[in-house]
This record gives sequence, structure tokens and C-alpha cells, in this order.
Amino acid sequence: MDRYPMTPEGHEALTQELKHLTSVERPRISKEIGVARDHGDLKENAEYHAAKERQGHIEARVAHLEGMLSRAEVIDVSQLSGGRVKFGAFVTLEDVDSGETKRYRIVGAEEANVSNGKISVTSPVSRALINHEVGDEVKVTAPGGTRTYEITDIAWK
Repeated sequence: MDRYPMTPEGHEALTQELKHLTSVERPRISKEIGVARDHGDLKENAEYHAAKERQGHIEARVAHLEGMLSRAEVIDVSQLSGGRVKFGAFVTLEDVDSGETKRYRIVGAEEANVSNGKISVTSPVSRALINHEVGDEVKVTAPGGTRTYEITDIAWK
């Protein structure tokens, strides 16, 4: 069974999402299905079919979250430190060609959100950065081509 690395914050967010789905969304969709069923013939009842489809999406997400949380390996990054890039680190990169600076935190796959500066530990950028230190140049091969970055800072908070 695979374990999924996750920060405590990511674990808490997934736990809260699961709680919301099971305590708020499930009962709400169940009521919607009941109301739609009362409208009569189920074969031609669009509200009923739409509600059943939403129920299917909710149940699939609940099953996915339960599976992820049961296999989560919560890594307390507050206990980590050092000069090498590891899971949980905040890494500042400078694009060697453009001079553009970016800051990312390396997190678990379920927590990743590039627009919030969180990249998956399994992403091409993270895989290129792991075990490197400040001053190292790393080449990242991504769908947009190969980019070269210099690591300018590694922080743990």
C-alpha cells in the first residue's frame, strides 16, 4: 500500500473537506433527490437525474478523500531544517534566463496548488530540486521546454 506524504496543514484541509461533504453535502443532496423523486416519473425527471449525478460526484470524492487520509503520511515539517531541499521546504528560485524569481513550497500531491505557490513533491520541478542546496543550478524539463533555475533560498517557515 502506497503512503502519501502530506503536511499537517494539508491533512487538516482534507479532513475538513471530508467532514463538510459527509455532514453537509450528503444530507443536502439526499433531500434534493427526495424532492425530485416526488415530482413523478423518474425516466423523464431532469432534476432527479441531475441530483443523482451530483450525489455520484460527492460519493466519489468522499471515497477518494477517505483513501488518501487512510494512507497519509503526515510529515511535521516544523521539525525539519537544513540546507538541502526536502519535502515541506519553501524554495526560492531564480530563472537563469529571465531573472524572474519564484517561491514554492514542496507539498503532497493532494495539497498542490501552483497559484498558491505549492507544488507537488512528484512534479518535475520538485524532483529536480530535491537534495540540492542554495547556489545550485537545476535544469527542469517540463512540457514547455527545459528551464534552468538557481536556488537562491531554502526556508522551513
